[in-house]
Amino acid sequence: MQAGLWTVGPDTVRMLELGHPWIVADSYTKKWPQGRAGDLVELTDGKGRFLATALLDPQDRVVARVLAREPIRLDRAWLKKRLAVAIELRRSHADLGDTNAYRLVNAEGDGLPGLTVDRYGDYLMVQLYCAGWRPHLGLITQVLQELLSPVGIYEKTRPQKTRELEAVSDTKICGLLLAGAPAPQPLTVKENGLNFLVTLERGLNTGLFLDQRKNRRDLMGRVEGKRLLNLFAYTGAFSVAAAAAGARLVTSVDASPGYTEWAKANFGANRLNPKRHEFIVGDCLEVLADLARQEKLYDIVLMDPPSFSTTAKSRFTTRGGTSELVAAALPLLADGGLLIASSNHQKVEVADYLKELRRGALQATSDLRVISLFGQPEDFPYPVTFPEGRYLKYALCVKAS
Repeated sequence: MQAGLWTVGPDTVRMLELGHPWIVADSYTKKWPQGRAGDLVELTDGKGRFLATALLDPQDRVVARVLAREPIRLDRAWLKKRLAVAIELRRSHADLGDTNAYRLVNAEGDGLPGLTVDRYGDYLMVQLYCAGWRPHLGLITQVLQELLSPVGIYEKTRPQKTRELEAVSDTKICGLLLAGAPAPQPLTVKENGLNFLVTLERGLNTGLFLDQRKNRRDLMGRVEGKRLLNLFAYTGAFSVAAAAAGARLVTSVDASPGYTEWAKANFGANRLNPKRHEFIVGDCLEVLADLARQEKLYDIVLMDPPSFSTTAKSRFTTRGGTSELVAAALPLLADGGLLIASSNHQKVEVADYLKELRRGALQATSDLRVISLFGQPEDFPYPVTFPEGRYLKYALCVKAS
């Protein structure tokens, strides 16, 4: 570590003093010495005053990420302590009694920016969102083995650019076994007492979005005897939760035939007969128009679109589009029914998201009233100094009669 060479400008000094963990590339960082991803550097202001210890990632827009506000060494002892604190947070504050799939390390939320670790049953999944962690991956794996003794530890690699993400096939092997024994493919895990099939090897995602666990549990308390339309159903986790909780009819819509078959398999994993419910493969907006022509009516409409789509034909691919989706869905919702709208797009603030819901309601000439607004569960913490960490929006809205 070379002290005194990594000077940041006044804007970055201000952000660091406000507790933000990112150093974004600017004219000051361009004058930094040649460094390698994974180097530990001591950041200083123009007068040489120490500010923070950061992990270098010189090729990224975020050129460094703060690990501590004091000088440190990124060694076994420091990493073990930080990981142990993250594990204890889940043990103390997350309701995981009937769940064995959840997040153990949530990057900035656990003081390890750019690094996540998820538990899937007896296996762990590490993901690096920052090249700075790559040289330390061996140490991370060793400490996780020491603390948790998993059967196996995987890493899923992710392209950094959205365009590259969209090009990755769901059949591509993205998971690498770092340590231990390989996992069954698929692997069965438990969430809220229900079984779900996940893959730790193929595709960018495992098949279960862990940050919606509490929202699925909330849904289970609302669906008995109801008709649910689940848009962008993916592998059917919300659909399974609804069917298991006594929904009269669950209609799952997704553009991917593969995900639809996966959803049916998840029904089977819970001894739920998929033939008692409906599965529609198609673009959600086109399906909504078709259902409207059939004069179908639902008690609950749930929409949880991806922030981008890997399906080339999908019309819902980027930020925006929520209002159009809401306007198309509301005619299918019974008066007094529940519209549940969710977004995981980090760059869309809550206030802006509510404006999208408002536009959609006005376009459909409906009176829509928000009764609850949820986010991610306790195993996805974020610092109050890092608003980007509060990314999940899950709005429960009643269509007034």
